Amino acid sequence: MEVAKTENVTRTFKAGDVETQALRGVSIAIERGEFTALVGPSGSGKTTLLQLLGCLDQPSSGRVFIDGKDVTALSRDQRADMRRGSIGFIFQFFALIPTLSAWENVEMPLILTAQPPEKRRERVEYLLEAVGMRARAHHRPDQLSGGEQQRVAIARALATNPAVILADEPTANLDSANGSQVMETMLRLNQESGVTFIFATHDPRVMRYARRIITLRDGLVAEEQAAA
Repeated sequence: MEVAKTENVTRTFKAGDVETQALRGVSIAIERGEFTALVGPSGSGKTTLLQLLGCLDQPSSGRVFIDGKDVTALSRDQRADMRRGSIGFIFQFFALIPTLSAWENVEMPLILTAQPPEKRRERVEYLLEAVGMRARAHHRPDQLSGGEQQRVAIARALATNPAVILADEPTANLDSANGSQVMETMLRLNQESGVTFIFATHDPRVMRYARRIITLRDGLVAEEQAAA
């Protein structure tokens, strides 16, 4: 079953009289449970495509589907609901709330979706254990290493059992050892729970973890390949 799909999407940005075509007719389909990398040089369109899949932006033309729903037909409030419940995000700069502990950061999406306290407690405990951060649950982001912060971010992204996790350069601010640990954590969760991951990267060390690679170039899909 397709969990994320685009149909001939384009995205044009205007700055004064200058137009830039970030995407020029991209069609992809991601099946549930995939571990897929969007790769390509800077400016190839991979971050723009992630933003469209994440309901953070709208295409200039074409359609985007998440979990079977045409999100291009939704209102702004409906897209916000889709982001809260069906899409998890992992950012390059972690994006944890600095005044909250690891536990509270992971719990926040559950509070926003009105989950009861007992259910929140069980879910947060499970996720922090799953990413190896249970012992650091009550530490704030400034008390954690970069790799630890990103593992908390992974737990937060998984909090609401989303249909898909989107990760934009998830290891870009980590050294090689921490980057490998983060990718191994993501891959293990994908294999154990079947959660779908789509991540953008230009790092060959990260690409090797992918089970499918979609290469973008100049706003178009240049190549698709399954991992060997």
